[in-house]
Amino acid sequence: MRSSRVITAVDSHTEGMPTRVVTGGVGVIPGATMNDKRLHFMAHLDEIRLFLMNEPRGHAAMSGAILQPPTRPDCDWGVVYIEVSGCLPMCGHGTIGVATVLVETGMVEVVEPVTTIRLDTPAGLVIAKVAVSDGHADAVTIENVPSYVDALDVTIEVPGLGTVPYSMAFGGNFYAMVNLDDVDLPFDRDRKDDIIQAGLAIMAAINEQAPPRHPLIEGLDHCHHVEFIAPGSTAAHSRHAMAIHPGWFDRSPCGTGTSARMAELWARGELALDTDFINESFIGTRFIGRLIAETEVDGRPAVIPTITGRAWVTGMGQYLLDPADPMPTGFQF
Repeated sequence: MRSSRVITAVDSHTEGMPTRVVTGGVGVIPGATMNDKRLHFMAHLDEIRLFLMNEPRGHAAMSGAILQPPTRPDCDWGVVYIEVSGCLPMCGHGTIGVATVLVETGMVEVVEPVTTIRLDTPAGLVIAKVAVSDGHADAVTIENVPSYVDALDVTIEVPGLGTVPYSMAFGGNFYAMVNLDDVDLPFDRDRKDDIIQAGLAIMAAINEQAPPRHPLIEGLDHCHHVEFIAPGSTAAHSRHAMAIHPGWFDRSPCGTGTSARMAELWARGELALDTDFINESFIGTRFIGRLIAETEVDGRPAVIPTITGRAWVTGMGQYLLDPADPMPTGFQF
């Protein structure tokens, strides 16, 4: 058996969404900070992302995380997040998957009833507290990076849809919050193709007319997520369909999207600190979010969110590249 590349990984899923946690075969990515590593990876090593995320080794909604040595002394591990759409500054479901894998494989010292793992991410410090019983990771609560509203109750002109009201919030990535009623679509998986097309059109319009830009994270200057809010959603329990570039849905309730949604509700005065918020995905899985503190991001009012969810290990493997393979970076279909 010939192979010009061997990458080892532990696969998991977080409330339905996969995370391929890369444990070996990539090496140390150059960069003084984790975001530097992310930018270097995007510029020089993106074929690894394509190799792991695209078919035939991945699929259209694949997601992953590459473990790295931390760049800051107060962290246990560093993480570079990868998915079909690119390299994210932060990924909530992916962090829950990473923390679960680190505990289940013994890659951190496991303490019961709670193992605390400090993670160096491109978006900043993220703290994962893993509930452990009999050596098993039962649930993970992550303390995410500061989240804030970038634009509240604005509109965008979208070809084919007209004037679309939305709000833009940051929870580790930028999210356009759009009510499904405002684009005349039902919260119905039978209409998922129509919802995806509406999401892609809204993303394209925002990125052309009013792209968001994080004031502190280099290279974060676009919107690749539209959180379509279902009718009847409240500040206690919200349902959504998360459309993601280049054309798929998050299967999980989306950790960074939950953070952005809570920041939006807080900015409206609808969600107080230390109050549970249930966020439900398009397939019915749930995260529980809370806002635990107020802060600021470059002078903007912001909040510190936590998200609690579960992940399960689904497999362990070595991913190989035969030098004769005509599709070394896979394909999208």
